[in-house]
Amino acid sequence: MPTSPEVRALWELIEQRIAGGDHGAIDDQIWQRFGGEWAVMLTDLAGFSRQVARFGIVHFLQTIHQQTRALVPIIQQHGGALVKTEADSMLILFPTATAAVESGIAMQRACHALNATSRPEDEVMLCVGIGFGLLLKIGDTEVFGHEVNMASKLGEDIAVADEILVTPSAHAACAQIAGLEWEQQQTAYAGETICWRARYR
Repeated sequence: MPTSPEVRALWELIEQRIAGGDHGAIDDQIWQRFGGEWAVMLTDLAGFSRQVARFGIVHFLQTIHQQTRALVPIIQQHGGALVKTEADSMLILFPTATAAVESGIAMQRACHALNATSRPEDEVMLCVGIGFGLLLKIGDTEVFGHEVNMASKLGEDIAVADEILVTPSAHAACAQIAGLEWEQQQTAYAGETICWRARYR
């Protein structure tokens, strides 16, 4: 399978690390070439696996198409870039934590509007997790970092339908957003004990 020059360059450096190269120097090269500060969003659809089991694969494809058609324009309006889609989950990068949260609110509102005219089995019930910090971005297809892992855990495993959960780093980086309040939530993942729930009107 073809890979981009960025992906090949990363794994060549990793091979040097495995072969006993200077870890510190190699790590510096990797961070200088691929590192940057971004907000990362992971989304998931609540109850999706049960819906697929009940209604079948064609229903799965329809729901994914509805989600993409409704939400990608909103992501782009907030300066975000869809990195990848895996099943019902989306991995998205934003330039700031504020842009990510504002986009998450707009995305959920779009889902509410879509669901108002949909059958119950066709509803798109969005769960959102957001992190912020130093990440490795490899071309346009891969993103790695602790905040990616945290956002994934929040969005895919902890958040429920219509919920936006953010890491402490993302919360600290957010500017004030009109109509938004924050509520601390307890988690237990990778040493993190607190996340923040966005409550908006």
